[in-house]
Amino acid sequence: MSQHALLRSVKGLGIPGTARKEDRKTKLKVATPAPEVDRHNDRTADGKDHFASRNGVRCAGVHLIVDLHGAERLDDIEHIETTLRRCVEAARATLLHIHVHHFQPNGVSGVAVLAESHISSHTWPDAGYAALDVFMCGSADPDQCIPVLREAFSAKRVGVNEILRGQGA
Repeated sequence: MSQHALLRSVKGLGIPGTARKEDRKTKLKVATPAPEVDRHNDRTADGKDHFASRNGVRCAGVHLIVDLHGAERLDDIEHIETTLRRCVEAARATLLHIHVHHFQPNGVSGVAVLAESHISSHTWPDAGYAALDVFMCGSADPDQCIPVLREAFSAKRVGVNEILRGQGA
């Protein structure tokens, strides 16, 4: 059986966890439809290409790989969802969808899908460790997520690696 077939069949994934149902009453900021792109210069009609600039380098987006060590509240699904939402607000991004899933016996994975890309989180409460992925393009500011994460999880140590995606595109 190929790896893809295993993923599609959901076999071997162990005891299913509980997915957090999205509260439909929550008002989400809805992104406007993407403007038409001029294929000759890769820009929208309003002149924006939604690329980012970092230290004078033009790129498709800034991708932060974040490691939280000695962190707390890593099994608290509501706290994790609230923190993802706070990160979206701090970065001035546009939330399209959020989903968090609690694993048994512990651990939470979550993703905030953004008009500007995404924020994902995976936790290992027993180890006090969380791995996060913060990728944003356009004018959103992924750096604003770091102090939110540090404070929300009382992390003793925070590691951040940065990748400028799509340089030269």
